[in-house]
Amino acid sequence: MRLIRILLALLFALTAVAFATIFGSVRGIVHDPQHRPVQGAMVMLHAKTSDWSKTATTDSNGEFQFIAVPLGEYTVSVASSGFAQTAQAVTVEPGTQPILHYQLALASPNETVTVSGAPVVVPTDTATPTTLVDRAQIELTPGADRTNSLAMITDYVPAAYVTHDMLHMRGGHQVEWLIDGVPIPNTNIATNLGPQIDPKDIDYLEVQRGSYEADYGDRTYGIFNIAPRTGFERDRECDLVISVGNFYQTNNQISCGGHTERFAYYVSLNGNRSNYGLQTPISQVDHDAENGYGGFASLIFNINAKNQLRLVTSLRQDYYQIPIDPNPNSIGNQVFPSFGLRDGEREPDGYVTFSWVHTFNPNTLLRFLLFTTTTARTIPADRTTFPSSQPSLRPPTT
Repeated sequence: MRLIRILLALLFALTAVAFATIFGSVRGIVHDPQHRPVQGAMVMLHAKTSDWSKTATTDSNGEFQFIAVPLGEYTVSVASSGFAQTAQAVTVEPGTQPILHYQLALASPNETVTVSGAPVVVPTDTATPTTLVDRAQIELTPGADRTNSLAMITDYVPAAYVTHDMLHMRGGHQVEWLIDGVPIPNTNIATNLGPQIDPKDIDYLEVQRGSYEADYGDRTYGIFNIAPRTGFERDRECDLVISVGNFYQTNNQISCGGHTERFAYYVSLNGNRSNYGLQTPISQVDHDAENGYGGFASLIFNINAKNQLRLVTSLRQDYYQIPIDPNPNSIGNQVFPSFGLRDGEREPDGYVTFSWVHTFNPNTLLRFLLFTTTTARTIPADRTTFPSSQPSLRPPTT
């Protein structure tokens, strides 16, 4: 029995490794002006949007490699005695291995750092079209950082749009959400209207638009892999975001984060409400309020250079009123009129993901995953029947 449990655990771990990942790797070679390899050069990989970094040293062939590099944008700089320091920008996507090439110039009295103007194009062995949206783009896009906004997707992803209150991609509306590479069930009522995680908690959003693995299902039209904020972008700092607008709308969040060399944390609480939740079929807003609140946390602990523990958890609740048409155009257009209806739905949603990332060697990375989710329940609320003051518009029976 014990052997069977061990085998099942290993099978689950290997399946998780094949299905979910947010890591890539970066390789490169360094040589001098005569194309001879430079041994012992210091190479630093630094995240564009946070303090996350790694260092390496070139070998006798002038080669270096970084493994278990999370999804995102980075700067890779090279320094060696007697040469001018130089750097390149690179974008890392899950499962990819960009290769950089450095030709060091001899140092001059006024040594400078040279950074290439454009990110290196990541070579991939798949035809999957991918769009990468970062935190800065979300912050600068009007409305994209609202809790239930899909502007961060529709403004940057080709063939993505919202129609009849549902996100569509390439003509379909079935999508998959992943947090830190872990699939999350689409159970929240806000799935149709917003992302599975508050946009203000996102560091990078990777969108796959097709040609992905069959594991995701043949009727999946889009895959959203979210790399959440980790705390590496802050130094024991807190942010308070408050916004108000028409229709008694407000969208607020308080978040705190920080990090040391081995530990990083990020936690947030958010709340939102509006009298204009679901898009109504008429210009007049009637029975269309929505509200929600929730919390999010991300913890990372580096045990040593080969072992990392990651914990991501979220818990939230949403409520939406179902819009009605108070003035139907004609009796014939509504077999079941909306006079007096006051329907609403409330649904909780939560999950906890835990992963252990272990590096065996530069070519082998193993990730163990544990995932649990709350039992999401759709709770009808505020339902009433037709008031006696309103005439019935049901057609007569015979």
